[in-house]
Amino acid sequence: MSSSEQEIQQKSSDNQQEQVSNAEINAPKHDSATDAAQQDFTAAEQYKNKGNDLLKTKEFSKAIDMYSKAIELYPSSAIYYANRALAHLRQESFGLALQDGVSAVKTDPTYLKGYYRRAAAHMSLGKFKQALSDFEYVAKCRPNDKDAKLKFTECSKIVKMRAFERAIAVDKPEKSLAEMYRDMENITIEDDYKGPQLEDGKVTLKFMKDLMEHYKAQKRLHRKFAYKILCDIDVYMRAQPSLVDIKVPDEEKFTICGDIHGQFYDLMYIFEINGLPSEKNPYLFNGDFVDRGSFSVECIFTLFGFKLLYPNHFFLSRGNHESINMNQMYGFTGEVTAKYTSTMADIFTQVFNWLPLCHCINQKILVMHGGLFSSDNVTLDNIRRIERNCQPPEEGLMCELLWSDPQQWMGRGPSKRGVGIQFGPDVTEAFCKANKLDYIIRSHEVKDMGYEVAHNGQCITVFSAPNYCDTMGNMGAFITITGNNLKPNYTSFQAVPHPDVKPMAYANSLMNWLA
Repeated sequence: MSSSEQEIQQKSSDNQQEQVSNAEINAPKHDSATDAAQQDFTAAEQYKNKGNDLLKTKEFSKAIDMYSKAIELYPSSAIYYANRALAHLRQESFGLALQDGVSAVKTDPTYLKGYYRRAAAHMSLGKFKQALSDFEYVAKCRPNDKDAKLKFTECSKIVKMRAFERAIAVDKPEKSLAEMYRDMENITIEDDYKGPQLEDGKVTLKFMKDLMEHYKAQKRLHRKFAYKILCDIDVYMRAQPSLVDIKVPDEEKFTICGDIHGQFYDLMYIFEINGLPSEKNPYLFNGDFVDRGSFSVECIFTLFGFKLLYPNHFFLSRGNHESINMNQMYGFTGEVTAKYTSTMADIFTQVFNWLPLCHCINQKILVMHGGLFSSDNVTLDNIRRIERNCQPPEEGLMCELLWSDPQQWMGRGPSKRGVGIQFGPDVTEAFCKANKLDYIIRSHEVKDMGYEVAHNGQCITVFSAPNYCDTMGNMGAFITITGNNLKPNYTSFQAVPHPDVKPMAYANSLMNWLA
């Protein structure tokens, strides 16, 4: 049974008496003036129950619709807001989840699940202090509740760790990884290691083929070679611009992939059906290589290896999950620490800071992870000038490149995620016209077919992690173009089997309800 099913089942048993008492307290009295209100409450309960059933079967959008109908009929139930918040969390609409968590607490300050939902949304957004205050409140209300105490303790550890990291940070010239880890050359390769080895310190095609087979067999790359790949990627990425221009020659194919999210065996399937990367088969992977899926280490070393092997024919963009907040919560930091060391997890943080933010193909297609901007008149030169060697800020061009989403209606609006913005077809059209682009490609969102064409064909989403988190049932997809025909061609594909390691296996324990 999945964690979401367990939670809903637990919720059902926990809340049976609560719902009865709420019904007795909150339900309208039976008199002629309140019969209609009583009917609304009864209908609202039916919608809520349908929503709970849909949540169990992971039909999150339909569940949200049911909870919304319940709230429309009877907005005085904190349970409806809290349940809808959980569905929004499952869809990674953290901003909407936060709004519902706030509404649940306002509607009934004694309903403790409202505080949990609000805390979950804050955690998902990296706002740990705000989450801590909610966990603290629940722990005080339930002093004998071990789960409440555990959540408070774990969140408190994160807040203290962040404060310590800020306290020891000093302004000093940043050293390259090679300078920081010169003793890497002294790492011993054990006699019983039979895995792939770099040749004279370099990635070769043989090494990459051996590495992928090694990973398929659930074996690890030796730490000496892992450190070497990271050091070489660090040197290379530092020299790259924030916006990389790509020239695809006439007649030659070029492939754009979206989120991978640690789904290594699906990544291997892409290479199986579309061919291994090569100088004649170039790729661009558009961010969110890691987190959630529990084979993120295998994914990132495979991608970094191909980048070193084919630096001018294999491209990587940064996603919102190439950041310390996301990595610490959604599993990558835990996975690297489990498979290697916490030191290596810190190294990844530095390397991710240098990943380019977007790519422009043949001066006509702009590819970024998230989307467009809250400001008009943003140019490609503005993007080129972004100082990207940092953690993603909470606003501005870099934030919006990594976090924004398209919307169907005109204009701009607040983000359902709580970070970035939503932008309409008019915004996309104006941006493309001003920058002489045909269209943009972005990722960042699960789509049923693995892709979606919006904004009159000028905004295309591609997502390459099928059956995302083993729960969503979506297909993955990738896009191919040729240099003299930039019309996108779409290939959708189903998920393939993987070893029995669940998504989020290495995530922070506080995120278990999002598994």
